[in-house]
Amino acid sequence: MAFQSSVNPAQLTQLGQANLAGETRALYLKLFSGEMFKGFQRNTIARDLIMKRTLKNGKSLQFIFTGRTKSEFHTPGNSILGDSNNAPPVAEKTITVDDLLISSAFVYELDEVLSHYDLRSEISRKIGYALAEKYDRLAFRAIARGARKASPISATGYVEPGGTQIRVGATTNDSDAYVASNLVSAFYDAASALDEKGVTSDGRVAVLNPRQYYELIQAVGSNGLVNRDAQGTALQGGNGIIEIAGIKIYKSMNIPFLGKYGTAYGGTTGVTAPGNTGDFVGESLEDASDLQTGINNDYGTAAQFGSKSCGLIFQKEAAGMVEAIGPQVQVTSGDVSVVYQGDVMLGRLACGCDYLNPAASVELYVGASAPSDF
Repeated sequence: MAFQSSVNPAQLTQLGQANLAGETRALYLKLFSGEMFKGFQRNTIARDLIMKRTLKNGKSLQFIFTGRTKSEFHTPGNSILGDSNNAPPVAEKTITVDDLLISSAFVYELDEVLSHYDLRSEISRKIGYALAEKYDRLAFRAIARGARKASPISATGYVEPGGTQIRVGATTNDSDAYVASNLVSAFYDAASALDEKGVTSDGRVAVLNPRQYYELIQAVGSNGLVNRDAQGTALQGGNGIIEIAGIKIYKSMNIPFLGKYGTAYGGTTGVTAPGNTGDFVGESLEDASDLQTGINNDYGTAAQFGSKSCGLIFQKEAAGMVEAIGPQVQVTSGDVSVVYQGDVMLGRLACGCDYLNPAASVELYVGASAPSDF
């Protein structure tokens, strides 16, 4: 006699159903969305450190620069009709959205059934990581490029300050980038340069690679780099450094660093690779000029970018990020899922980044000469 279940299918708890009604897998999409957004937000730092604008019904966004004007004493009887040189001068910067940036994976339904862990959650986090990595890399390249540029305001007699490049150390060795005293001196030079160029002190930040950051932590003591309320566990956890010269410090593996992303080993760096670094640690800079497929802003080729950049110090106005889409999530369902017995999980983002105010950008470099403009 065949076994018959006494359980009414209507009594089954449907964990993917919204309010006990409708599609039984409806909430799974929300789980994926949440995990993807968490992965993106936790791994991108540039998004909150630069100017971000949302673009609708267009392909580019215009930013306006207004230069300074002059004051003068009024001569009694003279009409006041504005500055005789038509000041202040005005210039523009246009940032175009690059092509759609995506990260995707196909999840076979049988693999989900057989897996002993949450397959979708794990994949969705990695999709978020991939989008965040590219987002930060493009933003930091734009900031570094801005540090090499003159101001868009170039009217005679009204030329505004441009970007700043500061040498770290005094030798030609790349290892200068890791010397804490060199970095501290560079920070104070950068703060002075930003003050001299009229850049507000609000929102000044620095992004270094992890080894530079930890070199500063090891060198702390009486130099005032550590918050006295954040000793012990906080210091050991790498959270002790608050700021140098009013500049808050972040660490990232996505800054241009000696021709690589985030870290470089061997040669004159004086740093030995820890071994088993895989394919992505110390990844070389790629060509990312506007001649590359999908890119509509110029982030520079590997050759143009050079191999001496070793850190960034900037204020929020240094660069702008224009976002037309996202980050967003899409997942297949219905007939498509039936045909392929699985779902395509897609994270997408449409954005573009470029420098805005060069005066707000400082590029740290090592070697005898500063990296060239492009």
